Amino acid sequence: MKISVIGCGYLGAVHAASMASLGHEVIGIDVDAAKVEALSAGRAPFFEPDLPELLREGVASGLLKFSTDIADARDSRVHFVAVGTPQQKNGTGADLTYVDAAVDALLPYLNEGDLVVGKSTVPVGTAERLAVDVEAAGAELAWNPEFLREGYAVKDTIAPDRLVYGVRRDSEVPSHHTKDMDHRPAVKLLNEVYAQAIANGTPLVVTDYATAELVKAAANAFLATKISFINAMAEIAEVTGADVTELADAIGHDVRIGRKFLNAGAGFGGGCLPKDIRAFAARAEELGRGESVAFLKEVDAINLRRRDRVVELVVDALGGSAYKKKVAVLGLAFKPNSDDTRDSPALDVAVRLHGLGAQVLATDPEAIANSRLRHPQLSFGTTGEALADADAVVLVTEWNEYKQLDPVEVASLVNSAVIVDGRNCLDSKKWRAAGWTYIGLGRP
Repeated sequence: MKISVIGCGYLGAVHAASMASLGHEVIGIDVDAAKVEALSAGRAPFFEPDLPELLREGVASGLLKFSTDIADARDSRVHFVAVGTPQQKNGTGADLTYVDAAVDALLPYLNEGDLVVGKSTVPVGTAERLAVDVEAAGAELAWNPEFLREGYAVKDTIAPDRLVYGVRRDSEVPSHHTKDMDHRPAVKLLNEVYAQAIANGTPLVVTDYATAELVKAAANAFLATKISFINAMAEIAEVTGADVTELADAIGHDVRIGRKFLNAGAGFGGGCLPKDIRAFAARAEELGRGESVAFLKEVDAINLRRRDRVVELVVDALGGSAYKKKVAVLGLAFKPNSDDTRDSPALDVAVRLHGLGAQVLATDPEAIANSRLRHPQLSFGTTGEALADADAVVLVTEWNEYKQLDPVEVASLVNSAVIVDGRNCLDSKKWRAAGWTYIGLGRP
């Protein structure tokens, strides 16, 4: 199938390369000429495991091309809209400027029977609004939310854990059952696009626009709530002497709760979870149902407090002042296997410590370049350079190479064997046995 992907940022580039790897003929469209040039040469403009290989293979095969001219999408049958929906500069809602612009630019090049597929995370009600113009152009609109995990995005695209299609309900078919909507051309076309995943048994939910939009918002809200819940428990553990990690293990055995996303630490970040829960709350307010998700504001507040707590622990470990003390910050990306520093707790901790007068030397396997662009006032180096003569070490992104550090070897590099484990990912007994003052979050 001939496919276009409008917007070649993180989501779009991964989607375009993955679709080409499945045998589709893909054209990726983006207004950023430098990005298009890099992608056309098979170079990923950001770090994501397995993506460079897919890009090179797709470009070499001729199945994957990129362009700055949206007119090059005119021969495609299915058009994925994968542009960003950042937080509004003057509010907490989602900025739909790029989504609206992408659809408006695409309309003149749509052919009768084409399918426009939204993948961007948008407030509920967006698809219904956009469908008016898309249908006027003779095409159909579907909403197919993404559920990518940075660091695993290629796998999550090629072999997703579920597929969700949001399509317009026929007025004469009021039923909410999938079988009553799978006759729609949009469903048939998407089934062709995702034929491999469907053949492999990937669960499929066909629903209406509003539900498809809410699926993504609800999923992110639930994950954020679960993370903030265990971090709230860490706050209680810190004043009672309980161990939040053992607490998480114990309640995680309950199949109704589960152990995943119950890791207390510096909190969540990135370009999705924080802004998406804020946008969800803002949209609920607009709909007159703000009270329904009012708890998300506290989820957000708990999350931000954890960054404060990490900084407090470092300062306390330094005797009450970070001024002119060398602090090694291990990690800058918001999560491992990524170079994404958007709303990163790790980078935020480094910036705050610098603001307190600490001599911060930060390191990360992939995110130094992005961090330097955002905060050039910080100093960066290798892991060895960061650890050398450090008065305190703080681990804030749980890269494997940090989790596997030898505490005896590291002790020989630092000035003071003090470590704040901002992700509770180290073996506290092992580090303490090596002579370290080990400080975790919500752990005695």
